[in-house]
Amino acid sequence: MRSTISPNYRHTAMALLATTMLVAPAMAQDAPAAAPTTPPATATAPAVDEDAIVITATKRSENLQDVPIAITALTTKTLDDLQVNSFDDYARLVPSLSYKSSGPGSSNVYFRGVASGENGNHSSSLPSVGTYLDEQPITTIQGALDIHVFDIARVEALAGPQGTLYGASSQAGTVRIITNKPDFSGLYGAVNLEVNSVSHGGIGYTGEGFINIPIATNVAARIVAWNRHDAGYIDNIAGSLTFPSSGIVFNNARFVEKDYNDVDTYGARAALRIDLDDNWTITPQIMAQRQVSNGSFAEESGLKHLQTMQFNPERFDDKWAQGSLTVQGKIGNFDVTYAGAYMERKVTGESDYVDYAYFYDALAGYGNYFYDNGGNLVNPNQYIQSDDKFTKQSHELRFTSPSDKRLRVVGGLFYQRQTHHIVQNYIIDNIADSITVPTTESNIWLTNQFRVDRDYAVFGEVAFDITPKLTITGGGRLYKFDNTLVGFFGFRSPGYSSNPIYNCSFFGPPTVGGPCNNVDKRTKGDGFVHRLNLTYKPNDDLLFYATWSRGFRPGGINRRGSLPPYQPDFLNNYEAGAKISFGRGSHFNFAVYQEDWKAVQLSFLGANGLTEIRNAGDARIRGLEADLFLKLAPGLTWSTGASYNDAKILDNFCRIATGPSDCSAPGGNELLAPGGTQLPLTAKFKGNSRVRYEWNASSDLKAHVQAVASYEGKRRRDLRVIENEIYGNMKAYAEVDFSAGLDKGSWSVDLYMKNAFDSRGQISKSIQCAETVCGDPDGITSIGPKIYTTVTRPRTIGLRIGRKF
Repeated sequence: MRSTISPNYRHTAMALLATTMLVAPAMAQDAPAAAPTTPPATATAPAVDEDAIVITATKRSENLQDVPIAITALTTKTLDDLQVNSFDDYARLVPSLSYKSSGPGSSNVYFRGVASGENGNHSSSLPSVGTYLDEQPITTIQGALDIHVFDIARVEALAGPQGTLYGASSQAGTVRIITNKPDFSGLYGAVNLEVNSVSHGGIGYTGEGFINIPIATNVAARIVAWNRHDAGYIDNIAGSLTFPSSGIVFNNARFVEKDYNDVDTYGARAALRIDLDDNWTITPQIMAQRQVSNGSFAEESGLKHLQTMQFNPERFDDKWAQGSLTVQGKIGNFDVTYAGAYMERKVTGESDYVDYAYFYDALAGYGNYFYDNGGNLVNPNQYIQSDDKFTKQSHELRFTSPSDKRLRVVGGLFYQRQTHHIVQNYIIDNIADSITVPTTESNIWLTNQFRVDRDYAVFGEVAFDITPKLTITGGGRLYKFDNTLVGFFGFRSPGYSSNPIYNCSFFGPPTVGGPCNNVDKRTKGDGFVHRLNLTYKPNDDLLFYATWSRGFRPGGINRRGSLPPYQPDFLNNYEAGAKISFGRGSHFNFAVYQEDWKAVQLSFLGANGLTEIRNAGDARIRGLEADLFLKLAPGLTWSTGASYNDAKILDNFCRIATGPSDCSAPGGNELLAPGGTQLPLTAKFKGNSRVRYEWNASSDLKAHVQAVASYEGKRRRDLRVIENEIYGNMKAYAEVDFSAGLDKGSWSVDLYMKNAFDSRGQISKSIQCAETVCGDPDGITSIGPKIYTTVTRPRTIGLRIGRKF
């Protein structure tokens, strides 16, 4: 098939990336910038070293170039320069990071190829990458929050296992979003207004602002608010289906609409800083956001680009709020930090599921089983109404010794409890009472379950300077997890299915909802992970390091009764790297590594479209990553970087897990993926490059121009061979952005063009039911396979006007 990369912009993108490949194929780092948003000249702001990026990835404030970890740090200035609004915007700037997404608020994030194709189902594995908002984890069971990016001090992306300091959901890496905090320097703020136009779509806009308010000599507040409308660009076109069993004809006339996948996001953040004395500070913060997304963000196979044909409402309403408290102080000469948070999130949704109804009717005559109380066949169209409720509370107490001593210690305690109450109604209108799931109006299937994941840990790291230039660091984390799943899932029985797992006569009364509890399971475990690092720093401009670290992910529960719980998986990381500084913030950083992934948790759709999780053997990732930042001339900067990952499963993956590679169990076992198969979702090569020039157009007018190119290579969609052939690989793509702007006094104006050559980058692919059914590999149906490909946003041209005060 024809590549998605047009020759017109392939050369533009690759020209910007060419020097990356000459330097080293690996990870991107962004330009140094002053930390928090700079107050106006009338306010007295603290002095800032503009050439240093100060990060807190190791639970201390340190210069990025002094930290022996592969880190991408996107500062306030970089985020602002690149018009970063959301996760999708900054994800492509971190070459070691990959992700898949079906739309806003549904992204699954991966580092360094540690991806097995997780589908984000409520009963599947926890994420392998943790996301933090300041000191608090915000990764829910189905992924991280999609936070609007504004007034953010920096985004830190930590590649490789971070299990000792960040725990269970940081098996492969951690993303930290650090907000700008209240300060006492003065009353100041900023407001931005933006309007943009999406090719093949509609008009979007953003309004955002913040204000910093000193209330007293020891009290300050910071208030931030935003309202963003993202225009749609996917068209839901007219069509009809004729169900084979009954001959019932069904059309989507009510839902035909152009540009129907628009998104509205609005929210606010308020923080208070109170200095109790010279040693103790408390910072309470509350943040809330609501994001309403309409339609589908995927184009449908068999149709034109940016088209789909959906027959039922599609809409998600994602709203959440988090309250947090950070207390910092001193006991003796130790710094003490308590960080606690509580979050509630509710996601209500409507989803089309007509493909499931059509294909199972065409292939197995399922439509013959759907009738009304009079015995007449009804339209077997299915749709889903869902209601997901999450809570998450976390508490960490941490002690840190002085950083200027030869022996340095950080350690503490951690507790986390997260819940997920899921209600999914699979509805066929007007079906008979005899096949309707009790407690529902017209459900052919109901999922009503309550999941709880609990994590406990004791952690610590000790660093010792063997000589002034040579440091050894050792760390560990003792962890314990305790996870439960209880509730109901299934059809009515007797009726649509006689499978006893759905039959309430075998099980106890409901404790969550639904007619009974037919799942009530618990899995526990504990263990230890470590980190050992040796750092050699011969002078202020050179740092070399070698690291042996381990990350983990807890085991969990398969809700199908015939399947055992899945076990924890572990990631062993062997890494060596260097950080080379050239002065004035210029640097070249690189790392090489091998990661051994043990007992890989692999999730896929099994019988009845239920997610199953198996420990699929071992995998190995070998790669390297690097970034280069140069100040080429006054006002002219160049930032470039890339990553290369060769990620393969080592063992044969069998339908029935029997051993490392034999696939010889009785009862029809089969080979799903042979050893040596590439892991899905991560390209072997990903890179980006950015050139920016700033100059004084006059005594009081500053100007800038900028070009950014990013590239992501071909990726497998699925580990399993047959299923991946049905999906097809996700093609390589490149995007190129341009921008220019002026700053005069407190005013600024920016004109930008994102995805200038209108690339159709493939982010993920999905199918509504089992791939061998809805993928129609045998061509039995007349409509062919139904594969949905989430694509990058088309070319977007925007104008942003800002004012600081």
